Amino acid sequence: MSTRTLPGPTVPSVQVIERLFGLIDILASTESSMSLKDISAAADLHPSTAHRLLNDLVIGRYVDREQPGTYRLGMRLLELGNLVKGRLNVRDAALGPMRALHDVIKQPVNLSVRQGDEIIYIERAYSERSGMQVVRAIGGRAPLHLTSVGKLFLAHDDAQQVRNYAQRTGLPGNTVNSLRELSALESALAQVRKLGFATDNEELELGVRCLAVGVFDDQSHLVAGLSISAPSGHMDDRWLADLRQIAQTISHSLGHGNSA
Repeated sequence: MSTRTLPGPTVPSVQVIERLFGLIDILASTESSMSLKDISAAADLHPSTAHRLLNDLVIGRYVDREQPGTYRLGMRLLELGNLVKGRLNVRDAALGPMRALHDVIKQPVNLSVRQGDEIIYIERAYSERSGMQVVRAIGGRAPLHLTSVGKLFLAHDDAQQVRNYAQRTGLPGNTVNSLRELSALESALAQVRKLGFATDNEELELGVRCLAVGVFDDQSHLVAGLSISAPSGHMDDRWLADLRQIAQTISHSLGHGNSA
């Protein structure tokens, strides 16, 4: 028997969520603040119901209450929008340059972002026709301190944030080369800040080395890491110049370093 994908629901299954979406859309339809009276009328809700839902959105910072009885969209939506923008745009901007770099070095090139205490691989450029190589699965995760890209992100944290990370995770190790002590991690991060790139010398996986540089957005925020992964005997440190150039190209396409 054949199977087919059924269409998903076109409206939320929970009525209150549908109403919340509606209120956000109403506020988004105008540049100025709106009164509770106008919002409830546009949403076809009783003013008391609209007031209760708007208060919940205010708590979550999705809506701002400028003064009693008037509302507008909140800054939390801007924050989330910037996160989505950075993570989606960086993938689109990176794939072409990543493929170009792979054509030169013949080793996989990975794009990763931070999610909490881990990195997640969101894109890769590789060829099945290449010889010995290390291919990371898209969607795969790894602890920050065991990866080259993870170290880039930790190097942008302050000292207390790094200590908090070490305390939360316990700095588990995968190999004899893993950084299991806070002092060793702090020393490695100091080198990353000094040199502007990060390495993984068989710390996540024996026999595998990685080299990573950062990708930055128009606000000079580190939004992703670009890395080369290769068997230890095949890693060539001369690739760093090419990796930096590609990362700069991607960052530039995201607005980093562009004149206003």
